[in-house]
Amino acid sequence: MRPSGSARPKRCEKTEPFLSTVYGLLSTVYGLLSTGYRLLNTVCLRMAEPATIAALKSLFPDLSFSEFRGQTRAVVPRRSIYQVLQTLKDRFGFDLLVDVTCVDYLHYRGAKDRFGLVYLLANTQTNKRIIVRTFVNDPEPTVPSIVPLWEGANWLEREVWDLFGIRFDGHPDLRRIVLPEEFTAHPLRKDYPLQGRGERHNFPVITRAQS
Repeated sequence: MRPSGSARPKRCEKTEPFLSTVYGLLSTVYGLLSTGYRLLNTVCLRMAEPATIAALKSLFPDLSFSEFRGQTRAVVPRRSIYQVLQTLKDRFGFDLLVDVTCVDYLHYRGAKDRFGLVYLLANTQTNKRIIVRTFVNDPEPTVPSIVPLWEGANWLEREVWDLFGIRFDGHPDLRRIVLPEEFTAHPLRKDYPLQGRGERHNFPVITRAQS
């Protein structure tokens, strides 16, 4: 043990400038990557054209649109969600399903619905993107599955079912994908307690030798 008040080892004094240089380089790289990502969103990932929005409005008069930070968002009634997504794919070239996710609006100020489903679509030829949203409520939050449109929706819908409890009618294999089948709750719902409900005590302990 180094006595109190004694000088610091020379090795530490030589290491500190090196670490400072490494941290500085990492900060510079992070800044460059962040700038590149913002430029990518600004230049490459363009919002849907006004002509596309106007055509959608003529086909589906009950749609509403908004724009946020250069991204076009369409709000679709639940009864029309499958037809709208199919039209965007087949007629307007939005052939890539980027993601399917969900938001729980429980206790959210001004919210009129409990759950908001979010579909992110992209056109791989033009780099255009559009966000499609629809809302569902308890006790049976259900929407049609879009696996017939995009096979990649299979696992995405299973994840939303597993964590939020949204059912997808027509899904070929709607099982949990993150949690075990014995789990009885949907932990990303806002009314699920942070400490859980004791579920972990219901599962057998697996030792290292058994894994």
